[in-house]
Amino acid sequence: MKKTGATLVRHALEQLGIRRTFGIPGVHTTEIYDELNRSESIEPTLVTHECSGAFMADAISRTGTELGTLLIVPAAGVTHAASGIGEAGIDGIPMLIISGGIHSESGRRYQLHEMDQHTLLKPITKKTWRIASHREIIPTLYEAYDLAMGGEPGPVFIEIPVNISNFLGDVDDMPLYQAPPSPKPSTSEQALVDAAAEALVQANQPGIFAGWGSVDAQADLIELAELLDAPVSTTLQGLSAFPGNHPLHTGMGMGNYAVPAATNAFAQIDCLLAIGTRFSEIPTGSYGINPPECLIHLDINPEVFSANYPASHTIEGDARVTVSALLKAVKALKPSASNTGIREQIANDKAAYKKEWRDYDSGDRVNPELFFSHLRERLNDDAIIVADDGNHTFLVAELMPILGARNYMSPSDFNAMGYCIPGAIGAKLANPKRQVVGIVGDGALLMTGMELVTAARLEVGVMIFVFNDGELSQIAQAQQIPYNQKTCTVLGAVDYEAFAKACGVEFVSLAGNQNISESIEIALQKSAAGRPVLIDVRIDYSKSTRFTSGVVKTNLGRMATRDKVRVVGRALWRKVRP
Repeated sequence: MKKTGATLVRHALEQLGIRRTFGIPGVHTTEIYDELNRSESIEPTLVTHECSGAFMADAISRTGTELGTLLIVPAAGVTHAASGIGEAGIDGIPMLIISGGIHSESGRRYQLHEMDQHTLLKPITKKTWRIASHREIIPTLYEAYDLAMGGEPGPVFIEIPVNISNFLGDVDDMPLYQAPPSPKPSTSEQALVDAAAEALVQANQPGIFAGWGSVDAQADLIELAELLDAPVSTTLQGLSAFPGNHPLHTGMGMGNYAVPAATNAFAQIDCLLAIGTRFSEIPTGSYGINPPECLIHLDINPEVFSANYPASHTIEGDARVTVSALLKAVKALKPSASNTGIREQIANDKAAYKKEWRDYDSGDRVNPELFFSHLRERLNDDAIIVADDGNHTFLVAELMPILGARNYMSPSDFNAMGYCIPGAIGAKLANPKRQVVGIVGDGALLMTGMELVTAARLEVGVMIFVFNDGELSQIAQAQQIPYNQKTCTVLGAVDYEAFAKACGVEFVSLAGNQNISESIEIALQKSAAGRPVLIDVRIDYSKSTRFTSGVVKTNLGRMATRDKVRVVGRALWRKVRP
């Protein structure tokens, strides 16, 4: 039979359960867009910038509802989207990227959008393909889907030349998609699980460090923690791996950059169980932790084992399988739960830290602890929180409990600013009945804030709280502490009410502590009616997070004496200089 490549793309995406694509049409993709527009199950979605489209697709995948999918033009569309693709690639988030391609049989050079896209994307994707015939389209899309979702997830890229997508070509059939069988654990893996279980049970005080890779094993993780009476810390990306209101939850990280509940609880552990984490720079506070010699590391990617910290036990596999097996093995050795008193210590430390923030004088600006306490009280437990990259990210991590699996997302190891607004839109499109809240710094908003036009057009009822202090505050604070300067981190003034009006979204002002509750309630009502809302929060950033101050001290502490004296001396001189 003869089919256009666009028809074959539509068939494959429908089979794979893709409900939405993100991108901007161009001359190399118009036929595919037209074909998807005729689909009863797929909606091609226009964005204002391909980078935002990639962040939306990333957020779709992070919520676990389907595979986030981009449909973009070649060359400029790919380079624009590269930040979002890189974020997914480094963070282990599945994504399907389909781009058009130049005419493969024209015999001409220097065609519009001609470039080697595959070399560009190789470091940030699991694999790329360039379609050479109509017969390859459906099998390649199925293969790409399985690769994106299998093992450690990640982005995959397929280029479809315009002559193949637009013109008729021969295909033998249009096969249905069949999912690959799930791998089964081997006998040798069970021996590793048993040895790890023995180490956990023999420990005086085990602890658990949960990353994004453990997010779908939450029920077993809770039971395991309770059985061992083990404090649980998470990575930044894994904030939703363990409920923030559980008595064994301590917070993000475990060193001096972490909140006191985590710092104190993990100072006592003699065995650490790490699940689905790479021990990368952010969750370790710039490598400022010192795990015990008994380090049990579970991860789907064996390359992470002992990369930064030597592991005494390693178990390769999906946490949904390995945590369940480990729980079963621990139960066989230890049928009843412990009571070490660690829960009371965690509760006391959390209460003291909350009071420390609440008692801090924020003047005429909004106290972060008061804001997050009011917000948490008014949100449903299944609300999705989307944070951007900045000082506000660590305020969320320290002051906003996340109560369910996959209920939090933010850029992590790739750390691309601009994620929040498109990410919140993507999360809301995937979960239209759930509350979706974005927490974005004013600097990050200036990167992708125009995507509020998309939210208004699609009537996506997201709440975007912009923490407005006029600075790139995370970097400004990192400059202020050692240098007493803020080079290139002070922003210009923005009229956010006028900006909201220009984008067609609702606006709420939150200028001080006295109207936090009222402003949040107004935003909730507007968003519940399907209207996106931008809330201008005049936040107080004058008090540093534990993360910011801790990381600065860690990095300063590891400097050579000569460099340390230079940095400190320069800071002192700038403080006393007129």
